[in-house]
Amino acid sequence: MPSWTGYERSRERFGRVVDGDGVHLILEDGRRVIDGTNTGAPLGHRHPEIVDAMQQAVRAPIVHEAWNWIDRDEAVEDIAEIAFGGEREWLGGVRFCLSGSEANDLALSLAQAITGRQALATRERAYHGGVGLSRDVTVQPQWHGGLSWERGGIDPAPRTVPVVRLPAPGGERIGPVPSGPQRDARALDDAAGDLNAVAAAIVDYTQGAVYDSAAYQDRLADIARGAGALWIADEVVTGFGRTGRWFSFQVGAERPDIVTLGKGIGAGAAPAGAVAISRSLAQRIEGSTWQTAGTFRGHPLTVAAIRAHLRVLRRDRLVDRAATLDHTMFRLLSELASSHPSIRRIDGRGLHWSIELHGTDWRTWRGDTSGEPLATRVSARALEHGALIQTSGEDGMLVLAPPLISTEHDLEHLIEAVHHGLALADAEHGAG
Repeated sequence: MPSWTGYERSRERFGRVVDGDGVHLILEDGRRVIDGTNTGAPLGHRHPEIVDAMQQAVRAPIVHEAWNWIDRDEAVEDIAEIAFGGEREWLGGVRFCLSGSEANDLALSLAQAITGRQALATRERAYHGGVGLSRDVTVQPQWHGGLSWERGGIDPAPRTVPVVRLPAPGGERIGPVPSGPQRDARALDDAAGDLNAVAAAIVDYTQGAVYDSAAYQDRLADIARGAGALWIADEVVTGFGRTGRWFSFQVGAERPDIVTLGKGIGAGAAPAGAVAISRSLAQRIEGSTWQTAGTFRGHPLTVAAIRAHLRVLRRDRLVDRAATLDHTMFRLLSELASSHPSIRRIDGRGLHWSIELHGTDWRTWRGDTSGEPLATRVSARALEHGALIQTSGEDGMLVLAPPLISTEHDLEHLIEAVHHGLALADAEHGAG
């Protein structure tokens, strides 16, 4: 019996994964397909240095995070020196956890404790996780944490705190709406009063297919600071180079109070997350004890995976590589957009891109229909052509996130498969 996820209806047609090798997944029927889905595996599958690090880590002691452990401390030093090398003066401390969802939950609860406020702010279409406060600030309609029934009913999980929704930055790199930095800043000005009672405003940089905007970020930082709220940069997807920078917040001039990390920081070899706080925030809470603990936070497997990942990123200059491959992806996806009338917009950075299709508006999609989403059917057809691509669970959103070790040839193969899948969407768009 397979593990129960609630997604079996759409996944049964994709077959089962039995192995992985580099940028490829290997399916039960023997096919090797490009893995274009996996922000959790930035170095691909079975990377030899990650495998070696994990084999050594199983011999390490299991030390509760309340006790000092030398390897864990050295992992923090690696994060400070390598990942935050250009931001070393900003960094005030790092605390490990098990996932991005947990990191966001911890960061938000810390903000509540510091400010004495309960309410939180997030931007339109945000996704921050499915645990505790991270679920509260996840406002994509289909990820409410409850149940969506094929019969057309929805049983959402209720939020535990008030949540303010801020307008998201607009525009896309490939599509009819150009970026508008001043427009983005003005939209936030209209919402400034809503931040006066919130503990923190949290911003993600890709999860909702909405990407970074320097003007938006810097204006939000200014408004939050003036309102007495903290600003949290959710870098769970984007941290460690996914978009061609070590962190997406580096696009702007302002710096957050807290940065959250997860997904790929452990190269997919172990569950990993972290909360990094600024030096000024560390000084603000100096003399206090953060009253939260986790038995397996900073586990030897997590620590080893993060340290090995950082070594590979630095030696192979993979962050710079993601920035270079941004140009390749932009070229390939521009050609894709000109070939397929079903495409509404494309946006992305580095090696994380989203393709939105014409059709059902994401604002009304709840996952509560018996029909298979168009995006799922496009993904299934792309698999026939040798690549697995991700959807966000909606009718019309595709997500491309190939490993940072991908070659130009790998990316060309990936986009060829997307071309193949979109023929189905074009036919339905034309028929409509």
